Amino acid sequence: MKMIIHIFFTLSLVSSISFASVQDFCVADPKGPQSPSGYSCKNPDQVTENDFAFSGLAKAGNTSNIIKAAVTPAFAPAFAGINGLGVSIARLDLATGGVIPLHTHPGASEVLVVIQGTICAGFISSANKVYLKTLERGDSMVFPQGLLHFQLNSGKGPALAYVAFGSSSPGLQILSFALFANDLPSELVEATTFLSDAEVKKLKGVLGGTN
Repeated sequence: MKMIIHIFFTLSLVSSISFASVQDFCVADPKGPQSPSGYSCKNPDQVTENDFAFSGLAKAGNTSNIIKAAVTPAFAPAFAGINGLGVSIARLDLATGGVIPLHTHPGASEVLVVIQGTICAGFISSANKVYLKTLERGDSMVFPQGLLHFQLNSGKGPALAYVAFGSSSPGLQILSFALFANDLPSELVEATTFLSDAEVKKLKGVLGGTN
């Protein structure tokens, strides 16, 4: 019986490896249907070297906003060649005092590398333990998939970082926007956050929420 189980496991492993090697890549076709695993594949005859290159990270993002920050993503389908490869990258610009509020990436873990400035970064585990670190130029930090995390420019000038993800489409949900930037009834927000009516309405007003 153990031998049968071993053979079945080996065959399953070989089968999965063979399946993964059926094609070299799956360049995203934005005109085709999208599934949880990514975009449909572009016709290989129409794929060029341009599909595997992306120049959008060279320019700084616009940080003239409420969070004084900008994220420039290189995700599929804009960066078509990474579709299905399990990787992606983004540029993070933080003006003085800029912040990426508490947020999660449900589809991937994240690695951040500081290029310029000083960034205070951290995440909160499912046991509500806080892992906090001040990062200088050349430092990096990893944020496990699905956990709440943030980045704050704690220096005296602008900060720049690049972040890499273990998915071509990591997803994003910003906690404060989820609570205060939509039409979730204020009484429900108050009941689930223990904030006062005045506090909830103030935050909804700042972030554009209603109801």
